Amino acid sequence: MVTEQELKSLIEQVMKDMGVNEKDNFKKEQVLEKVLNKNQYDDENIVDITAIDLKKQLLVEKPENKDAYLKLKESTPARVGISRAGARYKTETLLRFRADHAVAMDAVFTYVSDEFLKEWGLLSVNTKCEDKDEYLTRPDLGRKFDQETIELLKEKCDMNSQVQIYISDGLSSTAIETNAKDTYDAIVQGLNNYGIKVGKPFFVKHGRVPAMDAIGEALNPEVVVVLIGERPGLATGESMSCYMAYRPTVGMPESNRTVISNIHKGGTPSVEAGAHIADVIKAILEQKASGLNLKL
Repeated sequence: MVTEQELKSLIEQVMKDMGVNEKDNFKKEQVLEKVLNKNQYDDENIVDITAIDLKKQLLVEKPENKDAYLKLKESTPARVGISRAGARYKTETLLRFRADHAVAMDAVFTYVSDEFLKEWGLLSVNTKCEDKDEYLTRPDLGRKFDQETIELLKEKCDMNSQVQIYISDGLSSTAIETNAKDTYDAIVQGLNNYGIKVGKPFFVKHGRVPAMDAIGEALNPEVVVVLIGERPGLATGESMSCYMAYRPTVGMPESNRTVISNIHKGGTPSVEAGAHIADVIKAILEQKASGLNLKL
């Protein structure tokens, strides 16, 4: 966040570069007053550029085949068919790119809110990562828990359940707050219909996917399931994945995991994904296998 003093220094430097006389304090004070007067801006009338559906946005001027162009865009959220000014993107395209990049940054660096966890009533535990910087630079610590945390999980959670589901922020807190609850509810409903018992859910902060292996060894369920935020891109910051493993252990091959990805409104909707995940979990329990060993 830019401080007021930093903003003043920036304005003064720009005015100096423009040739404004340093002694002309009147002009300088006028500019500073206008920029720093927050009351003159009406945020309500500012259009949220990220709310525009890229699949329906026509960015090529006078296209030869408008219908074919829009039909192509319907199949992908990628930035296909954008106009330009000389060798550069046009302003609208550049602003949308920067806005979507900001959404992705927020998804990575923002934490799942305390209100979300309290509303759900989830026990929250942390991996060995101390903060976001360490989480991003030390993936190995995002897979491990200290002994005190392991003992807390054993005390507060169900042991030896058929299925243990937990939620983890991963690389997108936005994905969790948007999709996790509906997906979880749909999974549990499906498993209840099959007569499959589910352990008490909890939340893991600063979690990597292989943290499920340590949880598997600690709580000894048959199947461990994690709903975790995916690495966001410029198409969406809301995408969540579900990883599943049969009796996971620390150090097991990644090929032993089964994953359902792209859970979001532009991919597989939460409730639909949850119903499918319940069917996959049932198959894992029946075959006592996951990953490449699971036949679907």
